[in-house]
Amino acid sequence: MDLLRVFCAVLAFVLIAVACGGSDSAEPASTTAAEAATTEAPVETTPPATEAPAATEPPVTEAPATTAAPEPAGTTPDYDFSAVGPIVQTFVDDNELNGAGLIVVHKDHGVIHHEQWGEFTEDRISLVASSSKMVTAGVLLHLQDEGLLDIDAPIAETVEWGSANPEITTAQLLSNSSGLLGLFTGINVPSYLCQYDYTSDLQECAEQIFTTPDDDADIIAPDTAFDYGGAQWQIAGAVAEVASGKSWDDLITEIYSDPCELETLAFNNHFGQLGSSGFDYPTDFTGDPAELAETTNPNMEGGMYTTTSDYAKLMLMHLRGGMCGDEQVLSQEALDLVHADRVAEVYDGQAFDAGTGYGMGWWVDRATGRLTDGGAYGSHPWLDLEDGYGAFLVIEASSALGNQLGGLLYDVVEAEATK
Repeated sequence: MDLLRVFCAVLAFVLIAVACGGSDSAEPASTTAAEAATTEAPVETTPPATEAPAATEPPVTEAPATTAAPEPAGTTPDYDFSAVGPIVQTFVDDNELNGAGLIVVHKDHGVIHHEQWGEFTEDRISLVASSSKMVTAGVLLHLQDEGLLDIDAPIAETVEWGSANPEITTAQLLSNSSGLLGLFTGINVPSYLCQYDYTSDLQECAEQIFTTPDDDADIIAPDTAFDYGGAQWQIAGAVAEVASGKSWDDLITEIYSDPCELETLAFNNHFGQLGSSGFDYPTDFTGDPAELAETTNPNMEGGMYTTTSDYAKLMLMHLRGGMCGDEQVLSQEALDLVHADRVAEVYDGQAFDAGTGYGMGWWVDRATGRLTDGGAYGSHPWLDLEDGYGAFLVIEASSALGNQLGGLLYDVVEAEATK
């Protein structure tokens, strides 16, 4: 692939990410002046925001998590999310968006609201950028549950080329704390650009990133600072393939798609394939995965596409003790690890500002406890573990707009989901 084309694609993605607020594009107030120009402020000190699902469906009495027994028949609250519609419709109209989708789930009652606006339908497939991260992290934690990986052990124990940075662990990669350059700081390192090249291979790309001397002067000790996103996630994906002996596509199918009955969730590497400018969603993608070329180098931090329904099933899994139906996808111990504010617990760090922490794939709002995993294109999932509900908002625009709309919906959704 032409290096200039890849660089342009990466630059566009970085700009989007900076505005995503907690995912592909949303950096805290502590970013550099150049980054701050395109960075969105997280809503209510939550990590950068992203999506907003929608569409009213009757409450679904899905099998509860092992830790949350369902309520007796007939006790499902009479949910009324009618206040959501006018807020989203006005926002869509005022910002001339092509639509939006919002889905709300409850640990005991399943899907309690599902609504769409504009061009969106229940089965619309969207690129979700950094909202991919919580899914990627879950794959690695599942492998630990299976005894195939120790996330706290040096990756050198799993991959031969890991000896290039012998102290770095998988947990550090997944918490943006590996000491390698992140999404923004690594943009000028040529060896890192393969993460956006769909013609590359995941194993070759990860080895290239991990062993390059181009970043030697800038690498710091792991677990000393937070540096969001970037090549460290590509390395984590390669570790997962080696530890399991399976391709990334097969891991997604076996860990998530089959047990959770997902229909469309998958990873690709659309950077360099689809045109986009600045913060804009790649409009060349019309929602058909067939428009994307096959790749053995899926982008780990931002290459996922999915529907609101499929993403919601994974959010329910997080609320139900790691269960999808009768199958244990993640242990409660694994969930506790990905949800915890690791950067605070391990090295008293912060993610962008003092009010924002980070687990593994999830931003942590230290004031409210809300977890988010926002994406550069406006996708915005959030979880309230204490009250047992979550929501996934998706637009096809920018992180800035996704954050704004998410902020308008937090209180309205919470008031109804917790009644």
